[in-house]
Amino acid sequence: MDPYVGWYQPEQEGPAKRLWLRIWETQSETDKMNLKNLENANPNVNKTPDFIPLNEVNGENRNNNYFNPTRRKVNDNRASTFNLNQNHDALIGEYGGCPWRIPNYNYKPGVLGLHEEIEHFYMYMSPSETEHLVRTTVVTRIRSAILSLWPQARVEVFGSFRTGLYLPTSDIDLVVIGQWEKLPLWTLERELVAQDIAEQDSIKVLEKATVPIVKMTDKYSDVKVDISFNMSSGVKSAELIKQFKEQYPELSRLVMVLKQFLLQRDLNEVFTGGISSYSLILMCISFLQLHPRPERLRQRHNLGVLLIEFFELYGRKFNYVKTAIRVKNGGSYVSKDEISKEMNDGHRPSLLCIEDPLTPGNDIGRSSYGAIQVKQAFDYGYIILQQAVAPHNALLARHSVLGRVVRVTDHVLQYRRWVRDTFEPFFFPHRVRPRRVGNTRSPTPDPTPTPTPTPSDTDPEWSDGSGPSGPARTSPPPLSALQCSSPTPRRVSAHQSLIIHHITSNSDFNNIPSDPLAGVLRPRPRPRRRASPPRGRAQRNDRSDRQDRNDRPDRHRKRRGYTR
Repeated sequence: MDPYVGWYQPEQEGPAKRLWLRIWETQSETDKMNLKNLENANPNVNKTPDFIPLNEVNGENRNNNYFNPTRRKVNDNRASTFNLNQNHDALIGEYGGCPWRIPNYNYKPGVLGLHEEIEHFYMYMSPSETEHLVRTTVVTRIRSAILSLWPQARVEVFGSFRTGLYLPTSDIDLVVIGQWEKLPLWTLERELVAQDIAEQDSIKVLEKATVPIVKMTDKYSDVKVDISFNMSSGVKSAELIKQFKEQYPELSRLVMVLKQFLLQRDLNEVFTGGISSYSLILMCISFLQLHPRPERLRQRHNLGVLLIEFFELYGRKFNYVKTAIRVKNGGSYVSKDEISKEMNDGHRPSLLCIEDPLTPGNDIGRSSYGAIQVKQAFDYGYIILQQAVAPHNALLARHSVLGRVVRVTDHVLQYRRWVRDTFEPFFFPHRVRPRRVGNTRSPTPDPTPTPTPTPSDTDPEWSDGSGPSGPARTSPPPLSALQCSSPTPRRVSAHQSLIIHHITSNSDFNNIPSDPLAGVLRPRPRPRRRASPPRGRAQRNDRSDRQDRNDRPDRHRKRRGYTR
C-alpha cells in the first residue's frame, strides 16, 4: 500500500495483516542491504548531486535560500498522514484522526451517514473567528511593510482566503500590483526580515518558477503566505468562484473535504507533484455543471453521493488523454485539439487540461506534472468509500466512513488550540472559557456561536470597495468543543501583544515603536529579602552574619540522621 495514499482500515486488523507486515518489512530491509552493498562495491561511481548550489545569484550571496521541493522540512505540512501505518499513534493518537465526529451521536448507516459526517467535517474545519482575525492581522502587517517600500503599489488578497474556502492550515495568497523593470523579489525578502515579520530561514524566493513568488511564514502566528507580483487574474478568479458558490451551495462542503484529502497526501501544490487549489475547485464546478442527474443537486442528503461520484469520475471514467475541462458558458467537455488551437507560443495541452475561464488559451493544469498521482488517489477514494457504504457492511457502522479516506492529524489539533489559547484573549477579552472537567471529550458548544466573517469586497482589507459583500458563514465552535489546554505552551511576546493591540484598536500600524517592549508594562523586579539579625544579639556586618549562619547546626540534616 502506498504510504502517501492510504492506510490500513480497522476491519483489516488481524493475524494475516501482522504476518504480511513482517514479510514486507523483511523484504524491504533485504532490498536496502543489497543496495548498500552495491554502493560500497563501487565507491568511485559518479553520483548525481542532490541539489544545485545557488549561493551566487546575480553576483550576490543569497545564502542558498532557493526553495527545493526535495529538501522540504518534515513539519512543513502539519496535515500530512504519510506512513500512517507505521506512525499511527504519533500522527492521529487523539480522537483517531476523526475529531469532527460528535460523541454519542448515532450516525446513519451507509451513504446517509457519510453525508452527515461531511456536514460535521465542514463545520469543524471551518476556521473560527479567532483564526480569521489572526490571518487578517498577518495581511495587515505584510501590507504595511510593502507599502512602506512602494507607496504607489496595491496589495490584494486572492485565493482561498478571499473566497472563504480555506482550511485552518492553508496559506494566504497575496499579490502586489505595481510597475517595476525587474520583479523586486529579493528586496521584499530583506524588508520582511527587517520589519520582523518573518525569520530569514523561513523565506524562500522562487524566482525560477512559472509564477515567481516569495514564500514566507509569519514569525508570530506560523501562518504561511505566498506573495506574487502583478498577477491580477487571481483576484478576478476569486470573484468568479464566489459566484459559483452562490450557484451551487454544496460546492463549499465538497471542496473542503477534497482539499483535506489532497493536503494530507501532499498533493495540494503543483511543485510537490499535485494540483493547485484553483484546479481542484474548477474540477468540482465542472462536475456539478455536467452531473448526469441534476435532481441530485436539489436533494438535501446528497453530499455522500456527490463525493463518491466525484471520485468515480476523475479516478476512473474521465479521459485525461483526449479531453479538456471547460466551465464557462454552462460547462462542457472539449477536445484537447480545440484547446491547442487557442494556445500560443507552441504550448500543448497538459495531461490535466483545464481551460482558464478568464483567459482563453491558458491551461490551468499545465504545470500539474503529478496529475496521474492525483488520479490514482481519487481512484483509491472511490474504492474505499464504495465498499464502506455498501448495505452488507453493517459491521463498519461503528467506524467513521469519511475517516477511511480523510484524517486530521494531532499536529493540526495542537496548532488550532495554540492559536485559540494565544490570540483569543486579545481579540475577545470578554469571553470566559469553561474549564475542562476530568478527561471528558464531549463537545460543549458555546452558548452564543458567532458567525465567522467572510472576506468581502466592501472590507478595506480585501479590495478597493467595489462589489457586493459575500454572505457570512456560520461557524460552530469546534475549538471550544475540545476544552483542552494547549499541549505546546508558547507565550505571547511583548512585540506580538503590541501588534495585536494596534490592529484591534484601529490605530496606525506604522506608529509601532521600534523598541518591542515600548509601551508594554515590564514586570517589576521582586526585592531580595535580607536575613534579619537574631533577636537579643547586636547587628553585625554582612561577613560576620554569614559566618554566624554557617556555624549554626543544620536542623534538617540532623533530623534526617546526617551530621555536618
